[in-house]
This record gives sequence, structure tokens and C-alpha cells, in this order.
Amino acid sequence: MSAAEPIADENSLESQWTARRWRLGGRVQGVGFRPFVYRLAKVYKLTGWVFNNGGEVEIHAQGAAEDLQAFGSALLTQAPPAALPRLVQTRPTRQDAYKEFRILPSTVDLTSQVHVPLDLFTCEDCLSEMQDPDARRYRYPFINCTQCGPRYTLIRALPYDRCNTTLDRFTLCADCAVEYADPRNRRFHAEPLACPACGPVLTWKFGLSAARGNAVSIAAALKALFDGAIIAMRGIGGYHLLCDADNESAVARLRARKARPAKPLAVMIPWRGRDGLDYARSLAELTSLEAAALLDHVRPIVIVTRRERTPLAESVAPGVESIGLMLPYSPLHHLLLRDFGAALVATSGNISGEPVLTDARDVERRLGGVADGFLHHDRPIARPADDPVIRVIAQLRRPMRLGRGNAPMEFALPVFSRVPVLAVGAHLKATIALGWGDRAVVSPHIGDLSSPRGREVFAQVIEGLQQLYGVRAQHIVHDAHPGFPSTRWARESGMSTQPVWHHWAHASAVAGEYPSHEPLLCFTWDGAGLGTDHTLWGGEALLGNPGAWRRVASFRPFRLPGGERAMREPWRIALGLCWECGHSWTGRVSDPLLHAAWESRLNAPVTTSVGRLFDAASALLEVCDSSSYEGEAAMRLEALCTQTAAAVELPLARDSSDIWRSDWAPLLPMLLDLSRTPAERSAIFHASVAHALCEQALAVRSTTGVGRVGLSGGVFQNRVLTEQVHMLLANAGFEVLMPKLLPVNDAAISFGQIVEACAGNVD
Repeated sequence: MSAAEPIADENSLESQWTARRWRLGGRVQGVGFRPFVYRLAKVYKLTGWVFNNGGEVEIHAQGAAEDLQAFGSALLTQAPPAALPRLVQTRPTRQDAYKEFRILPSTVDLTSQVHVPLDLFTCEDCLSEMQDPDARRYRYPFINCTQCGPRYTLIRALPYDRCNTTLDRFTLCADCAVEYADPRNRRFHAEPLACPACGPVLTWKFGLSAARGNAVSIAAALKALFDGAIIAMRGIGGYHLLCDADNESAVARLRARKARPAKPLAVMIPWRGRDGLDYARSLAELTSLEAAALLDHVRPIVIVTRRERTPLAESVAPGVESIGLMLPYSPLHHLLLRDFGAALVATSGNISGEPVLTDARDVERRLGGVADGFLHHDRPIARPADDPVIRVIAQLRRPMRLGRGNAPMEFALPVFSRVPVLAVGAHLKATIALGWGDRAVVSPHIGDLSSPRGREVFAQVIEGLQQLYGVRAQHIVHDAHPGFPSTRWARESGMSTQPVWHHWAHASAVAGEYPSHEPLLCFTWDGAGLGTDHTLWGGEALLGNPGAWRRVASFRPFRLPGGERAMREPWRIALGLCWECGHSWTGRVSDPLLHAAWESRLNAPVTTSVGRLFDAASALLEVCDSSSYEGEAAMRLEALCTQTAAAVELPLARDSSDIWRSDWAPLLPMLLDLSRTPAERSAIFHASVAHALCEQALAVRSTTGVGRVGLSGGVFQNRVLTEQVHMLLANAGFEVLMPKLLPVNDAAISFGQIVEACAGNVD
């Protein structure tokens, strides 16, 4: 039946009845919205229909006037928890003689209004049912309903109907078919619907032995974990590598096999106590904001402060005070954690730096030397999604990585995009973004583009995002660095391209979250990005708005002995700073050849990077002279900072290009002063850099009157520094803006590229 076909003579309708149409946008797919509308219409005794029209929901309802009014209000105020409906239009319409309220088939119109549904954590109703021995889905690891379960990771195409998901290979059994068709059931039109009789099944492989079946596979995996084994488990958006987080030997073997010597490992914890967080509190000093973040509907990894004495293996997070905790979010995770009864390391199932693996054969081939056993399932994963990461900084939850449950992330563009634009982001922590009209979407975390798999998934995400949203890019925006894989991909695409300077994109990402015609002073502090003078920037302050930034402040430049090697070996940066200022450093024997190359400017690029200053400080304090992962030196330096200290004043002066520059040189005597403890020197370093930023802001305000300050770049992932900066700026009367939806790191670059390009009137 089409929406325009009445089923009886309209003269049979009573005169006091009226009819009305609604069009709703926002997040209304994959969240049980049509069944919700159906049940709501039954409550108010209305007739009519509801259907998906592209990414929107259209409703025709008729009944008593007061019931229609209450129904219209309830559409927004009583929507399902995972829904975010937005009223696009409502209007009176003619009455048709509908005898009931029905859900009509979806259409594919208005594809530009598509809102892709996100993966949802297991709801309380499904968890209770899974624990009920009398229930049909007792201990079923793929239980779900309209309010929970995978979405983005199993959708092949829109509209969001079962035939367009990876569940299309599983034919509903008679019992499930009844639930799917019953409007009184919470599985009414639940597209990933499954049960033990007709749904996905687990398999277990350990060496030459194999087993198929949910109960036997879970039991075998648990035995392996209790025995100290490492297992690869297929989840919602990819594989996890799991082992006993209390078992030092197991964690050390995981690190050795994965060649991940020091980078912190995420820990999944059992749900305990009334609010589920008792186990978390036994491991960490949780603030109320961190507790709320752990319970957030995304169920992210939350970076928290570890308690001094816990059963966790020391090698879970060596050299840092923080750990990443997350609660179980899928039925399978809940079953494993409840039965295991303690914390499990749950790190991404990948080769370090690459996107998470999703295919069973790939996992066994590429992680066969890492995992002892493999817990597979046969529900295909359409696209990867790693776990999102959150850290509370300056009294707000700040994302560190986008992933399962919060991406693709949608934004309203501050400037209309005349043509569809694809932004291909940065090199590390890569995401891509798609912009069209007044909308932009940012992909989940892809990762490092150095590896072939990273580049392969990068291309897949680009194609997949355009296909899901029904939008084809006509213009590509990329980083100005010519050596980035994303830049090369853009230039080889055959489309028109546009470079955007790295730090311009950082600033525009902040401006895109906080659109305003007022100028913004944005501090873009990171490891390195190509600047307009073709040196490596990383300590810049930019003034203006998207499309019209100018550099107004920075740091004294310095050289990186050994070029890219210096980024992995902070001792090189420390030596270079000491050479530049004539200081001797007893912590490292000077290499005559390296010094000669530095003096002759051979493979010693110039930089202003604050991130590299943090690396040098870490090396001078003998905290970290070689980094095994990005940000290790700075993280270890932050971990030392357990006290407050007075700042060393860094001279600030204007150079010949009218740029305010802070001189880092006074920091060196303090950092080399062995009479001070490393903790004291770390505290002084953090305070000094924070005060230097505030002094730069005050200097720029004195000549421009700017009152809005933005913070962007990976350096501001440092909580100690950022909270001091935030306090100093606020006390000085500035409005401080820091991303709340996007990470401050290079994951935001793709969105910033879209904003910057649209401000330049792409056509």
C-alpha cells in the first residue's frame, strides 16, 4: 500500500477528527523509531502510517485533535534513548479513511538527508533476558533489539532494512519472525534480530583443535584465558586481543608478540555493583565525570588515574599514571567478563598502527604469531570500527579517538558547500570527512597511513562513506604536505584538489565546532606539520577565521638532528637544544658526526614544535630518550608532574615578520639542574609552557582586542598542561574554546579541511 492510498471512503470519518503530517530528521534510523511511532499511535488511537524516506521519517496520523497534539509532542519528548529526532516539518493534511496505523516500506528519496545509525551497547532488557535460564536467548552472544546492537558496522546500504545488512544471510526462524512482526514486542522491526536457532554462531580454534557452538566456544575461550593464554575475539567492529590483565606473564607475552613494548593497553572490566562501576573504582580514582563517561551510551575507553596498588599487571601501562578502562558493551563481552570475574586486557586486534582487523582469515594469518586461540563468529563485519577513547580535561569529556558508537560523526557546516567535498585528513590518527550542502560527516578512526592495510582501509572508508550517504565528492581537500599518502591519493584521484595547511585545518576544526563571525586566536600545538615557510611548525598561534588565518605567535625555531629519527629518539632533540645554547648534557655522549651534520644543517630540519620541546624535556630528565610509540615521551613527562610549581619566564618579543616568539632557552638550565627532582622539573616545565601561551595571548590581545582563544593539536591531550592553560586564560578574561566533539589531535584535520575549503568558496 502506498502512502497516498486510502482504504475506505473518507465520508465514513467522523467530522471531529483531523489529520496531520510530520517529517522528522536527525538520528531516526536504526534506533527503533518507526516501531516507537507505531506504538505511540496505538496509545493515542490514531490511524495512518509511518515510513522511512531516505534518512528521514514521514508520518501521517489522524484522530481526535487533542490526541494528535499529544502525539506530536511525544514524538520528540518520548523518543527512544538512542534517537535524536529533529522536526523538519509539520502541517495539516486531508483525511483519508485508514482503519489502522501501519509501517510502510522504506523509500530511497532524499538521500542527502541520510543519517547513518551508529552501533549501540547492549540494553538492560537484553542483558536481563540473556541471564534468564528460561529465556529463549539465554546466554546467546548476539542478542539485540531495536534499542541495542550493531548498526554502522553491519550496514551495507541504506535504507536500514535487514536485506541491506550483513544479517541478510540469516533467515529468521518462525519464533523470530513472529517477534519481528509483532508491534507489541521490543524486537518489532529490529533488523539485526537473531536467536540460537537462526542467528550467528561462535567457533573456537586453538592450535589444531576447533569447535563450533556458542556454549562450547565460550567455555574453551574462558579456559584459555584462565590458563594465561592470549586470544583474538571477533566483536562488533573488529577483533580484540584479550588476556588476563592481572597476569604479568600473559601481558608481557602479548607485548612481546605484538611488538608493542610500552604503549598502554586498554582494560575491559566486569560490570559490578548497583551502577556497574564497583570494579572500576577498585582500579582507579574515578571523578564523577569519568564515571559518567564510562557509562555513556558509547561505552568508550576512558583514560583515568590508576590507584597505587591494584591487581593489574604493571606492564598494562608502564611509566604512566593513567590507564584506559571500558565496560563490556556487546553480549559476548558481557558473557566473558561475567564468567571470568576480573579485568581483561582488550586491545585492538591489529598490527600496531594499522586499522583493526575484521576478517577471520586475515586475523589467523596476520595475528597467528600473537594469539594462542581465536574466538570467531559468522556475522560479517561490513566495515571496521575501533573503540572510541575519552579523557576528561578541564571539566569536560574530550574525545581522543572516534570509533564504534560515536562515528560517523555529523556536523552542521558554518558555510554552505556548493559541491560535495571529500577531505582526506592527515597522516597519523587519520580520519576522512565528507561535506555537502550544510552538512559534514567525519569517519571513525582509520589510523596510520604508512602501512598497505592502512591505505587500503582508508580507500574503503572513502568509498563506503560516499555510498552510505548517497553523495559523490566532486572536489578533494588534502594536507599541504606533498609526501603524505593521503595527498598522493588525492592527486591521483583525477578530481580537482585543494591543499590546506596543516595548522590552518587544526584552527578551522575549532572554528567549525564554535562558528562565529568574531575573530579567533587559535593555538595549534602539535608534533609537526608543514608550515607556509616550508619548515616544520608545531607551536603556532593563528588569528582570524576559516579561510583567513594569519600566524601571529610562535616559538624560537630549533633544528632536529637526524630529521625524522629525532621524532623517535628524543635524546637527539635534547642534544640539539643544548648545542644551540652552548650547554653540556652529561646524560648523553655527544656524537661528533651528528654534531657536524647539525652544524652544517644536513638532515636537521627547522621546527617550532612544542611537541618536540616536550620530547626534549623528557629526555633531559632521563624519563624517555627513545619512543616506542607516538607521544610516549610527553606522556611519561606528564606522569611525573604530580605537584605545582612556579614558572620560568620565557622571553617574548616580536620578530622581523611581526610574529610574537617565546624563547625556550631559559628552560634548559632548569631541566639540567640535578639538584631538583625530576618531578619538580617536570612541574616547572609544564607551568612555564602554559604561562608562555598565556603571555602570547595577552600580547596579541593588546594589539587586536581578540577575546576568543582556541586550543587545537595533539599537545593539548596533556591534561596537566591544558588545565593550567585553561585556568590562566580564563583568569585573564578570555573565552576558551576547545573541541568537545572531535579530538584535538590530527583526527580533527579532515573536518578542519572541509571547513577551511568551504570558507574559501569551493566550486
